[in-house]
Amino acid sequence: MDFLDIADKTFLVFGVANRKSVAFSVGEVLSQGKANVIYSVRSAARKESVARILPDTDIFVCDVEREQEIRKLAEDVSKKYPKIHGIVHSIAFANYEGGLKPFHETKREDFLQSIDISCYSLIAIANAFKDLLDGKASVVTISISTTKMAAEPYGFMAPVKAALDSTICFLAKSFSAFSQVRFNSVNAGPLKTSASAGIPGSVNYYLYTEKLTLRKKILTAQEVANTVAFLLSERSSGINAQGIIVDAGMSINYFDKDIIKKATKF
Repeated sequence: MDFLDIADKTFLVFGVANRKSVAFSVGEVLSQGKANVIYSVRSAARKESVARILPDTDIFVCDVEREQEIRKLAEDVSKKYPKIHGIVHSIAFANYEGGLKPFHETKREDFLQSIDISCYSLIAIANAFKDLLDGKASVVTISISTTKMAAEPYGFMAPVKAALDSTICFLAKSFSAFSQVRFNSVNAGPLKTSASAGIPGSVNYYLYTEKLTLRKKILTAQEVANTVAFLLSERSSGINAQGIIVDAGMSINYFDKDIIKKATKF
């Protein structure tokens, strides 16, 4: 038997944009375990592009900014899949079009939109799918390795992710009243994805954080996906309301002697 024991179970994955997406890697890992993987993307145009890299796969359309579309998604999924064993919430958005600004200049509309898409959507999805989820289902979202370091390039998304981290705790407690559904997050270090490429100054950001990892190599989407798959499986049944940090040791290495040595030369 495969260690994860996910064969023939059905998982709904939100957030695939292209092959570099964490959600795409998650789908690959689950498919390798012979699970049934279905996807939700935000638009018909995105569905068309994703269908080219995920042929013969059920892809649904749902703009999570529209709560009625989330409810409709649950209805549409239920017509073909009577039971869902897990949901992957790999959705985040921040409007950086105006360039990088000091945090105190964050616009209300940008912050609230980011909260809506990146955090509240998880609450809305959980509520819409609560009757469709298996009694021991697992819901996993993607967060960041720390929200306590003020990484300027990440801007207001870090406080949004802090809200997401808190949300999994409250959802886990809320669902415990009627099920054993678990809610956890994979708190990933910096990744080279198409979405993160939109963060101002991301190239220099990655070069620096790569040096901070203990192995001197940036985290991969595959490594994050492996942890997501574990949390989706019953092998992680004792883990609930937790954020699992996956950052290749970066968070303990801010005082790396080689980096400090280079910095003090100037």
